[in-house]
Amino acid sequence: MSQPSSAPAGPRVPEAVHRRRWAVLGVLMLSLLIVVLDNSILNVAVKTIAAPAPTGLGATQSELEWAINSYTLVFAGLLFTSGLLGDRLGRKKVLLFGITVFGIGSALAALSGSPGELIAFRAVMGLGAAFVMPATLAVLMNVFERDEQPKAIGIWAGSVGLAIAIGPITGGILLEHFWWGSIFLINVPVVLLALALMMWLVPDSRDPRPGRVDVPGVLLSVVGLVLLVYGIIRGGELADATDLTVLAPVLGGLAVLTLFVLHERRSDHPAIDMTYFKRPAFSAAVAAIALVFFALMGVTFFSAFYLQSVRGYSALQSGLLILPLAVAQMTFAPRARLVVERFGAKAVCTGGMVLVAVGLTAFAFFDASTPLWVLEVVFFLQGAGMAHIMPPVTVAIMQALPREKAGSGSAINNTFRQVGGALGVAVLGSVLSSAYRGGIEGHLEGVPAALRGTAGESIEATLAVAEKLGPAGRDLVAPAYDAFLGAMHVTALASAAIAVAGAVVVALFLPGRTPAGHAEPGPGAGPAAAPGAGPGAVPEPDGTDRAGDARRASVPAPAAEAGESARQ
Repeated sequence: MSQPSSAPAGPRVPEAVHRRRWAVLGVLMLSLLIVVLDNSILNVAVKTIAAPAPTGLGATQSELEWAINSYTLVFAGLLFTSGLLGDRLGRKKVLLFGITVFGIGSALAALSGSPGELIAFRAVMGLGAAFVMPATLAVLMNVFERDEQPKAIGIWAGSVGLAIAIGPITGGILLEHFWWGSIFLINVPVVLLALALMMWLVPDSRDPRPGRVDVPGVLLSVVGLVLLVYGIIRGGELADATDLTVLAPVLGGLAVLTLFVLHERRSDHPAIDMTYFKRPAFSAAVAAIALVFFALMGVTFFSAFYLQSVRGYSALQSGLLILPLAVAQMTFAPRARLVVERFGAKAVCTGGMVLVAVGLTAFAFFDASTPLWVLEVVFFLQGAGMAHIMPPVTVAIMQALPREKAGSGSAINNTFRQVGGALGVAVLGSVLSSAYRGGIEGHLEGVPAALRGTAGESIEATLAVAEKLGPAGRDLVAPAYDAFLGAMHVTALASAAIAVAGAVVVALFLPGRTPAGHAEPGPGAGPAAAPGAGPGAVPEPDGTDRAGDARRASVPAPAAEAGESARQ
């Protein structure tokens, strides 16, 4: 299979920026860490926030869900727009704006006096995060040369594993010693540190030829994504995809996004060049991100209940138990490029997807007495699988676009990941809920009619009703465990099927290994071509790029001046 033509990488990185590239990567990882860590902390704290004041806010189940979903809705809806703004206004400016808004939202969320305030301030945090996430990857692409980008992206992706590891642990420690708001307030000093380091170290960059702003395209993308994600979230809440309040926003969102695509194809200044999706490797990489997060967010959803409700572990203990997943990600993600160089992106990503599918399938055989070491091995396998999926597909997406469009590429990467994850929680959450209700309904005859509907909603609800009924409710506990395990098994197999579908997609469409000495242009074509080389450029014996020199002679004055100070 021939690889699609790669976009020119543009002028080389100026020497002053190149020298501090690893320090810049550290700042970008710190910014990413704050955003990812906060969500994992909140998942640990939901029970505490649900407690009556002064321990918590007395939030209902619906309010707790919207404290999570308001963030997701704003975050996913604005990811694409924020990436475009970064390309136009400057990625450093957008990054500083996003992290500042995120810090303000964190402080306000910590001081919330009601569930409604918490929901609103979480939306503010989502606004800030939407500008941080794409900007970190876009800046990375503009401070590293092409041959070092896979390594940098692997380290960037590994920082997500670090956040997964320390989030629940940090949350558990904070909740044991401080009030619930401390899980948000902890962000503020880290944000201040990140701001200082950004202003000092991070260079600014933007698209030198941004063209006119595609206002209709931007508006269509925001409206379409917000409607789609809202419908997905609503479907997860109701566990009913046929409800009008689910179908209307989902279908409306899909219709608006269809209009967006049609508009972009006809526009002479599109927000995103839709021809990129005609490249099989690019589209396969985007699909792989969506599918793997669809599958994994579903298992993350039910594994928390399995560990805490069925196995009886605390939030802190549960966080410690998923450490192998994070350790595997942090260990293998930075090294994934080496495996890709040897075996090719197709084989590595397919193997990663299969590994994730195996880990998900294992959950279909877990029960209340499964040895912990088995659970730890499965988490490690899942982390190892993820570490060999995310870096290669991210490299494929980001290197398919010109460097000046890095914000748009990062936005596409993160938008599909976010929408895929939201779909996973909603769809697989609905599967879990429906299967659980079917398993527990036959055991609720002795429950008062007023409590019967509530008792069948989830294992947490059943156990809460059993506790309220006292001795009369003891007979509900064992059936609740059995019903949940049965539902978990069904959901795990559904998740595994999604991962297998992802494996098929990448096996069919991602590029294979490039033979030594025959570097084809395309996503992932790295060291064989000179850094900054475009399609067809051949490195000279001394390592210089004559084609790149010719291109730089024709770039606009500001870019040419930057090239003057570049490394020779």
